[in-house]
Amino acid sequence: MTDQLIDIGVRLAALRDIMDKSVAETAAAAGVTPEEYEAYERGERDFSFSFLYRAAGFLGVDVLDIISGETPKLSVCAVVRGGRGFSVERRAMYDYKHLAFTFRDKLAEPFLVTVEPNAEPPHLNSHAGQEFDYMIEGAMEFYIGGKTYLLEKGDSVYFNSATPHGMKAQGGSAARFLAVVIGEREG
Repeated sequence: MTDQLIDIGVRLAALRDIMDKSVAETAAAAGVTPEEYEAYERGERDFSFSFLYRAAGFLGVDVLDIISGETPKLSVCAVVRGGRGFSVERRAMYDYKHLAFTFRDKLAEPFLVTVEPNAEPPHLNSHAGQEFDYMIEGAMEFYIGGKTYLLEKGDSVYFNSATPHGMKAQGGSAARFLAVVIGEREG
């Protein structure tokens, strides 16, 4: 449990209360059980992007409202200078920098991701929508749907993100890539 997960949980609970929604209603809209939802509110469960999209949509806010507590203000253009994206803490070996955190009503969520090498097997996750990843430096093994792909600088992969996927840095050094998560289509 990280401080950021706890903060996200506090914001979820506050938004749900403000919107006068029950745990059961919010959980159903977010596609999780009430018990799983309550674990998110307590900061005991790492969030998935599909959960955040669905919860934000149901509660009438932007995903970044839940992650950062700040409402995006821009709707024409958002510029993020090198190294200044909004840091999202998910797992110790991953560093996520959100690259459009000030833009309102995004259709996609772009991140600069740095993955440190380690001996642990990759954590697989899945979420609604699609994802595009472009390697900037280093080498990564991407695990997608039971297959493994070695990607190096300049390589990319586009996939259905509902397919379980994960990644692992190769070569003993950190790997960096651009990840663009595209939300699920409406109706």
